[in-house]
Amino acid sequence: MDALPALLLPWYNAYARDLPWRQDREPYHVWLSEIMLQQTRVEAVRQYYIRFLQALPDIPALAEAEEGFLLKLWEGLGYYSRARNLQKAAKQIMQEYGGVFPSEYDKIRALPGIGAYTAGAIASICFEMPTPAVDGNVLRVYARLREIAEPVDLPQTKMRMERELAALYPAGACGAFTQALMELGAVICVPKKPKCVQCPVASVCMAAAHNTAEQFPLRLPKRGRRLEERTVFLFDCGGAYAIERRKSSGLLAGLWQLPNVHGTLTPADAVNTALEDGLCPIELIRETHRTHIFTHIRWDMVCYHIRCSEKTGKYTWATKKELTGKYALPTAFRMFLEAQEF
Repeated sequence: MDALPALLLPWYNAYARDLPWRQDREPYHVWLSEIMLQQTRVEAVRQYYIRFLQALPDIPALAEAEEGFLLKLWEGLGYYSRARNLQKAAKQIMQEYGGVFPSEYDKIRALPGIGAYTAGAIASICFEMPTPAVDGNVLRVYARLREIAEPVDLPQTKMRMERELAALYPAGACGAFTQALMELGAVICVPKKPKCVQCPVASVCMAAAHNTAEQFPLRLPKRGRRLEERTVFLFDCGGAYAIERRKSSGLLAGLWQLPNVHGTLTPADAVNTALEDGLCPIELIRETHRTHIFTHIRWDMVCYHIRCSEKTGKYTWATKKELTGKYALPTAFRMFLEAQEF
């Protein structure tokens, strides 16, 4: 394994993808990109990253942003606690470090929303520390290199990998080595049909030698997703639409949503719900079915678009323009607006 950096770094320097967060080593930029990339594809993040930095170009701007504006910038990325933790950390950096991102691993790790992986990435890429950033890509790469026979989602397995990788970090090229490992997992050592023939480290890879790459990494059995049925209401009154805030804790905490209830209501029951809310329904315009999958929950949803003649103070009423530019709706609900040719 000692030869790994010498094999990997020239390949990375020659073939690394041109990504906007690789243009510099500014900690704010690296931090933002790593948080955005959690649970999200690179191509989906690219435009969000550029737009976010145009709106909030530095840590002071992030710390001072109004929460609704911040969540609107994040709309569609999901896992909105990431955005809230970004702002909490920015405020802490302003208070404790005068707006300067800390350069010590332990201080980075202590910031809200920053785990071992993100701290390792920032510390190595921005400050040249030998701190591995072990995400799913790197777990897969290293498990194949060593044919590791323990599930990689066991904490002790991951800790072992981190220790062994830390010992391989080359002085003066720690950031490049971190990014090279990530890149290898993203474009060559992919989950299915890895491109072993093109791999720059195949000569030191045990899985490549034994043709066992697709057998690794080993993982614990997955827990099944819980299924929930929901009825969603698109109440439409005079060009305004009913929305409400979710509870301040739990899934999608504190975000705006279309009114909804557990279970699947019939069209008649949906109209009765509008009546009970004092909305005076005029017409049931459309019934739409959609499924949305969270990490551990699947929502099977039916949405009823109901035109009403009366508004009620139970809800906040927003125009199309406000829903587009002001209120952040999670994808689970916004997709119904899009389905109505909104």
